[in-house]
Amino acid sequence: MEKREILTYVDHTLLAQDASLGEIKTLCDDAILYHTASVCIPPAYVQEAREYAQDRMKICTVIGFPNGYHTTETKKFEAQNAIANGADEIDMVIHLGWARDHRYERIKQEIHSLKEVCKDKVLKVIVEACLFDREEKIQLCKAVTEAGADYIKTSTGFAGGGATAEDIRLFAENIGKNVRIKAAGGISSFEDAEEFLRLGADRLGTSRLVKLMKSSGM
Repeated sequence: MEKREILTYVDHTLLAQDASLGEIKTLCDDAILYHTASVCIPPAYVQEAREYAQDRMKICTVIGFPNGYHTTETKKFEAQNAIANGADEIDMVIHLGWARDHRYERIKQEIHSLKEVCKDKVLKVIVEACLFDREEKIQLCKAVTEAGADYIKTSTGFAGGGATAEDIRLFAENIGKNVRIKAAGGISSFEDAEEFLRLGADRLGTSRLVKLMKSSGM
């Protein structure tokens, strides 16, 4: 697969706590230049990014990020506010403590309530796969599927682990046919990216691939 084709699957990401508006605008410029799937940015920058980029690209933002333990009502407000400000896609973090306690029905209910807010906007559900064992991840695949989300996403990148080939295989085997996979966290090469796509990922969360293209002068 050509590098520029791989970039069309990328959510070009900047979620650093100290990200500046200038850096967000540069991220948008790069996303437009390389035709990435979206930019993934902090909620506070969504409105300014939409005004800056207009309709030249999709904007993704994060909800309940990175810890997931916000109340459901807070997550719903965050999502409503982000969409009102111009977000096209929402990446929400599940309540990780509920997952540890195997409260999958509550997780499913929360995801469903967020999807009702998002309506035709894309909802991706971050399950922080590095924190859970195989059976727990299978149950999370089931919850995400039954709740009607559009994607299951591996990681925030803030919990000490990122996407792995093993997790992408496991998700691909256990999600419903209407759910897609976003691999995120630690994707540092085009070879890694291509392997995740081959295994079943449909979206990649990373900032490094565009940086590699720019550094190579392409």
